[in-house]
Amino acid sequence: MEDPDKTEVVLLACGSFNPITNMHLRLFELAKDYFHETGKYKVIKGIISPVGDAYKKKGLISANHRVTMAKLATKNSDWVEVDDWESSQSEWLETLKVLRYHHQKLLSADATNSLHNAIPLTKPGRKRKQEPNRHDPVKKKNQSPDIKSVPQVKLLCGSDMLESFGIPNLWKLEDITEIVKNYGLVCISRAGSSVQKFIYESDILWRHKNNIHLVEEWITNDISSTKIRRALRRGQSIRYLVPDVVQAYIEKNNLYSPESEDRNAGVVLAPLQKHASDSKN
Repeated sequence: MEDPDKTEVVLLACGSFNPITNMHLRLFELAKDYFHETGKYKVIKGIISPVGDAYKKKGLISANHRVTMAKLATKNSDWVEVDDWESSQSEWLETLKVLRYHHQKLLSADATNSLHNAIPLTKPGRKRKQEPNRHDPVKKKNQSPDIKSVPQVKLLCGSDMLESFGIPNLWKLEDITEIVKNYGLVCISRAGSSVQKFIYESDILWRHKNNIHLVEEWITNDISSTKIRRALRRGQSIRYLVPDVVQAYIEKNNLYSPESEDRNAGVVLAPLQKHASDSKN
């Protein structure tokens, strides 16, 4: 039986996924286990959102290939899916905008369901107006056991992404604040890592530390997309490091080579370009 007191959570992972690895998929499982073990949350969905080509990261292959590989990797998952909205944009998007987009999708879906079930909306700021002939006031939260709040969207990441908050011009301070304050972070870190120290040394992160969930990864896994690409360039096997369907797709399309690794070489990363430019204006 469902527990109505549990907060529903959607996990969103943004990144290059160049290519997607078994470690990327493990992040979702680790986070889900963590939330369910608290007894307070229920993870209802995981979303993989590959970055667009405009990110300009060195060695970043076409988003079409990266999205296809991610979809192949999650084909057998009953809760993790791939969303190509971010990757289909012509310009690079800040992670905060991607979080807002998925939060808005959940709001819209909830509004549609509420309208369908003739249940008044429970959250402020929704755009549905009350019918003039309706005599019932909008019910407040917890007034009816049938009314559920919109699921929370939380950013799922590894410790490297969290620590990248400290790189000048890579993130806007106001974006970091809104991410940790309004959404929350789920950071998968290896036992004994320096993530807690990094949070302690950041005033912004420390202020919202209760909305940062640190999940220790006891079964260490050092697989990375960078190492996968290196092995491929050297003609070495990547079996058991990525899903078999992803390996087959890479081989069929001959995706990673010394030439592909030189893509965007010497090009400044999109956020560094944008934020450095903004700081001058």
